[in-house]
Amino acid sequence: MTSTNGGMRDRGFRHEVDQQKLGPALLIASSLVLAIRTACWDPTHSDGLANVDLEKEFEHSVRIAKIVMSHLTGRYRELFPMKEVPWYAPETRKCRNEQLPEIHSSSR
Repeated sequence: MTSTNGGMRDRGFRHEVDQQKLGPALLIASSLVLAIRTACWDPTHSDGLANVDLEKEFEHSVRIAKIVMSHLTGRYRELFPMKEVPWYAPETRKCRNEQLPEIHSSSR
């Protein structure tokens, strides 16, 4: 647990992609990938049994969408909603009686 008693000072804000707002975009992107990859499949009827091929396609489409979103958020951050996140740094304190030692050059 980080202490908030002095010592840390708000130094400003940095802009980050708001990851919480990317959930719907990831869902839509993975659905589009899945639709494109399974467009040529024959329609099937399931009696409650799992379709292993379809489950593999689900996993693969989500993986592809994550890779694309990661690439886009890394290189084209301005496309996505941003949020300001404060960053903190320790305060620099000077001791009252502390003096810097003098550096003497020895000339021989």
